Amino acid sequence: MTGDDRAGASDGDHAPSADADSDGEPWPARLRGVTETVVATLGPNDRWNHAALGVHADGSASTRDGDDHPDAVTAFTYGNTRTRRNFHGRGEGVVQFTRDPVDFANAALSVYETSDSILESADAWVRVTATQVDARDEDGTRVETWRLDPVEATVRRRVVPVVNRGHAAVVDATVAASRLGVPGFDDDALRDRLDRAVDVVATCGGDRERAAIRRVDALVDDWTPTTDLPGD
Repeated sequence: MTGDDRAGASDGDHAPSADADSDGEPWPARLRGVTETVVATLGPNDRWNHAALGVHADGSASTRDGDDHPDAVTAFTYGNTRTRRNFHGRGEGVVQFTRDPVDFANAALSVYETSDSILESADAWVRVTATQVDARDEDGTRVETWRLDPVEATVRRRVVPVVNRGHAAVVDATVAASRLGVPGFDDDALRDRLDRAVDVVATCGGDRERAAIRRVDALVDDWTPTTDLPGD
């Protein structure tokens, strides 16, 4: 499940629509639980910052109607991130659906800025307005809840879903790495999760997953893998 394993329309075949699926739902896919995305927000330097963003479509974050469409889609920002500041400054962003683990690792753990709001690896994206609906303190960290309302959606490629444990391990590794040093989390347990992710990528991942876990290692100072990182 890499950025090179694409199927469907070519890069030039866009299918823009505010009603991206047959039921008129303005999101390009049915959302459930937490969907891991990359959000682009425009900063004061007029460059687009790409950051990992979990999009919530059920549970306490939102409710669903009988047709299994989310009545509300929300996301959380933790601390004084660029995404939080740009949401406050602009009130909007672009939620991107990408399968490329390297892009996801860069978005989750580094300052990843480009001149374009859309990553080449994005299969679909949604331009949203972002409205703060709640704020709270968790162990000294400000957590803000944002309601994301879709404005327009574009589907670039329709793909056949492929489940790859290596890809999932990269995503989990970025979550663990982002919590290192944060009050309320056990750093040793987080490092164990990172080591486990390395093992899963080595066993199940493809070239892009292996490149991504090496990128995680390069971006995280407070962790030294206990086993060798997988090569190409």
